[in-house]
Amino acid sequence: MNAPTVEPGQRTPWYRSFGPALITACVVFGPGSMLINSKVGATYGYGLLWLLILSGLLMGTFMTMGARIGVAGGGTPCQLVAARLGRPAAALLGVTLCLICSAFQFSNNIAVMAAADALGIARLFGDPETMSELTRNMINSGLLVVFNAFVITGVFLLRQVYRALERVMKIMVALVLISFAVNLLLVRPSIAGVFAGLVPSLPEGVAADAGITGAMILIASLLGTTFSVGGAFFQGNLVREKGWTLTDYDNGFRDAIAGVCVLTGISAMIMITAGTALAGLPADEISNIGVLALQLQPLLGPVAHVLFCMGLLAVAMNPFVINSMIGGTVLADGLGKSPRMSDPWPRRFTVMVLLIGMFVALLIIHTPITFVDAIVFGAALTVIGNPLMAAALLWLANRHDVMGERRNGPITNTLGALGFLVVVLMALRVIWVFFISSGS
Repeated sequence: MNAPTVEPGQRTPWYRSFGPALITACVVFGPGSMLINSKVGATYGYGLLWLLILSGLLMGTFMTMGARIGVAGGGTPCQLVAARLGRPAAALLGVTLCLICSAFQFSNNIAVMAAADALGIARLFGDPETMSELTRNMINSGLLVVFNAFVITGVFLLRQVYRALERVMKIMVALVLISFAVNLLLVRPSIAGVFAGLVPSLPEGVAADAGITGAMILIASLLGTTFSVGGAFFQGNLVREKGWTLTDYDNGFRDAIAGVCVLTGISAMIMITAGTALAGLPADEISNIGVLALQLQPLLGPVAHVLFCMGLLAVAMNPFVINSMIGGTVLADGLGKSPRMSDPWPRRFTVMVLLIGMFVALLIIHTPITFVDAIVFGAALTVIGNPLMAAALLWLANRHDVMGERRNGPITNTLGALGFLVVVLMALRVIWVFFISSGS
């Protein structure tokens, strides 16, 4: 969203793509990605690397599709749908993406609480060892309310201050990611094992492991945080916000591909590190943030826990407002309001998404679900709405009255159909798991 401006028709050097790409990665790579890839690696080693790579390929396909629709269609996806199917269809898309962002926001809130709890913020109010669970929950709840109040105030009054804060957070994220990169070299993963993980297969026992903390929910959450159809859908709004024309498309295409490569590479790096350093740990320990932080010990030693938790807090804060603005902007767009993020209705709906995420997180505090499992659960919920968003993108990208001669080609349609099939099957599986869990 902060990509450098380029004169029409001018091609930016290839290395300039990695500026916007890193911003995109910081926005999409939220706390769910960090914890989920760590947990997947610790649970299944390198066995699901192929799924991560496939998710990145599908994300790139739909992300470029969304950008092409916004540039060639002359309107946002919701505006194009409303003009052809009516306002109710566009409103349904807006509500769906708003709910997807609310689920991600719930994960962001949980991550803020988890990081604060793991860093021992409760010590400011007494000895955590002697505190009751209710007292700790009240401290975490108060922290979350104050944090959200600060962010909501910033949405209306402190935009420049927030941009400065966001820059600091990106530096923190970069430091954490550099640590993972160096740490990956130190833990010396099995090269043969990594290549074997690129061969499609499901680890033993995955299909039979049900429940909201089971293996299929973990896999769904991996797809939800990497193959973000909602993020791809919003590309159509983003290129309209930037005022891109067809002359800007080549630069936008390269930026999108670079962003997906950075996101997938970072996720793979964390999964491989966890698969090497944490393999064989009991399942209950893998849901502990302190245990997941052990993967950084070869590089950082005793400070690994602190840095991991600070990194978790940083990657939660990066998308905290932007994720909410995506949900609020597309909801306003779907309802026929202005789709510009700086206008009143997108801001109001942004606050609504922030409040939904906060209230759901406050409820989760008083359940026995661990913070890590709650973040996994929130990310998995997002896949339920993905089929509708994917279908809308495919439909628009193949219409001659929208795209003209820039309709999807055979390769894009093949990958798009595969992505649609994947999100449909995963959404049905997640719904089935929830049905089984609620009936047991």
